[in-house]
Amino acid sequence: MYKVFVNEKKLLLSKNPENLEKTVGYENPTTLEIALDLLQNTSTSELNVHGENLERIWEEFNLLFRKIEAAGGIVNNASQEILFIKRLGKWDLPKGKMEKGESREESAIREIEEETGLTNVVLKDFINTTYHIYIERNGDRVLKYTHWFEMFFDGEDTSKPQTEEGITEVAWKNCAQITAEVFPNTFKNIKLILSDFNENKFK
Repeated sequence: MYKVFVNEKKLLLSKNPENLEKTVGYENPTTLEIALDLLQNTSTSELNVHGENLERIWEEFNLLFRKIEAAGGIVNNASQEILFIKRLGKWDLPKGKMEKGESREESAIREIEEETGLTNVVLKDFINTTYHIYIERNGDRVLKYTHWFEMFFDGEDTSKPQTEEGITEVAWKNCAQITAEVFPNTFKNIKLILSDFNENKFK
C-alpha cells in the first residue's frame, strides 16, 4: 500500500478496495491521470486506486513524475521531546533534498545539522518513506520521496533556525505539545510519519 499526498489530499494505491471517499479500480495508466485530476481539480479529499498488481501500478505511477529524493529525521532527546522546525508558518520536521553521492543516512544527518544548528546527532533506525506530489514553476510534476530516520541528541543544545531556508523557529516539543500545537498546524505526511514512529503516542 502506498499513501501519496497531493496538496494535502490523500491518494491511496492498494491491492484491495479501501473505504475512502472515492474508490477506482485500476485499468491502465489513464486511471491514475483521472485520479490525480479529481484530487487536484475537484473537492474530492481522498481517493483509492486499487488493483491486484500493486507494484505495476506503483511503477506506472512513478512514470508520470520526475522523482526527487529527500531525507530527514525525528530527533529525540533525553526528555522524550522531538525537535521541530517552523517554516512558512507551519511546524515541520527537519529534512531536505539528497545531494549527489550521498546515502540516505548521510543526507538525513546533514539536513538536520544544517536546518537546526545541532551537531553530533546520533542516527538510529529507519522509520519509513513518505510521498508527496507538487508542481514546479516550469510545470514539471514532481514525486518527492522523503526517507525518515529516528535520531537521538544528548549534547549541548546549540539549536538555531537556518533562516536562509525560511526557517523561523526550532523547538523541542513533548507529547502534549505535539498534540495541541503541532498537529493542528502541520502537514498530513508529517502526521503520518509521527504516527508510524509511535502510533501509541500520536493519534
